[in-house]
Amino acid sequence: MKTHRPNIMRHKDDPRRAVGRQWLRGGGRWHTLTEDGSLPEQRRHTADVVVDCAVYEHGCRVASLPPHEALAEARKRASGFAWIGLYEPEQEHLAEIAEAFGLHPLAVEDAVHAHQRPKLERYGDTLFMVLKTIVFVEHEKLTATSEVVDTGELMIFLGADFVVVVRHGSAPGLARVRHALEAHPEMLVHGPAAVLHAITDQVVDDYLEVADEVELDVEELESDVFSAAHGDDAERIYQLKRELIEFKRAVHPMARPLQRLSEEADQLIGPEMNRYFRDVSDHLSQVRERLVGYGELVDGLLAANLSQLAVQQNVDMRRISAAAAILAIPTMIAGFYGMNFEHMPELKWTFGYPLMLGVTATLSALCYRAFKRYGWL
Repeated sequence: MKTHRPNIMRHKDDPRRAVGRQWLRGGGRWHTLTEDGSLPEQRRHTADVVVDCAVYEHGCRVASLPPHEALAEARKRASGFAWIGLYEPEQEHLAEIAEAFGLHPLAVEDAVHAHQRPKLERYGDTLFMVLKTIVFVEHEKLTATSEVVDTGELMIFLGADFVVVVRHGSAPGLARVRHALEAHPEMLVHGPAAVLHAITDQVVDDYLEVADEVELDVEELESDVFSAAHGDDAERIYQLKRELIEFKRAVHPMARPLQRLSEEADQLIGPEMNRYFRDVSDHLSQVRERLVGYGELVDGLLAANLSQLAVQQNVDMRRISAAAAILAIPTMIAGFYGMNFEHMPELKWTFGYPLMLGVTATLSALCYRAFKRYGWL
């Protein structure tokens, strides 16, 4: 998407004032540079944050227009509605759309700043829903620093004749959802509620796919913990536990909004779409149950790993104690014969030294055999 770069004049005392000019081949014009040689910050226009904007009637796409024209066109039609997709808009971008669509300032503020919990709120004749998206981060093997999941956010404004979707972070694009709905006009004929259902359904389906990938990490970690050559996996287990907590923070708060959409009578949703949201809610329950199971399993792996470390330490201590006991025998005998006494047993005997070595070796061998029998060595 082409970026508009307006000319920016700076005061002479501004540390970032322009000190040169550069021709940008992509933009096809001259741009001023700051003292560090970089381009000055540029202001994005509303068109730069609009991913797609279209008007639909009877389940079919009838026009692609700018946001302020799309709503007017939708209201000219008996059953038309506008569907606008935005990516990380700033306050001034969303303010233009909010004024045209009559969006509540509090909801607009949430949509701009993001970092919201999943929720569903009503502002007059508009519904505002926040969804957390989950993306699985590919990695060859789980380590103590592996990132397993990454989160994004979707903010959805739903009215009788419009739906505005704001996307933040790593939230996947919704082009696939739009294309899938356009391929099934029998669903799209239900209006903005069908768009809301399709988005929530896709988000929950993504949860299921990420849960499958996380399950592989859990199984791999379980195999490593109980393998014969296991080591200290506590850091890996703790990292996976943290990623699961992030996953849960996205999934669990979403249960209440979906329950409301599937059970409450709402003019914007309708009884027919309630049934579809009930199906999405069932799928979300499956994800929640799986995450609870993963959490319990990871807790068990952490406890098992700590227990194995304690057992290994006990084994090591027994081996060290057995070795110390065996070494104590020659140390004791050598200590006796290292004393400066004139009259000592077998001191002047020719075979005294070999006898001392033989007794030492025999006692050490008997001690080793005893420890071996009891499993200390």
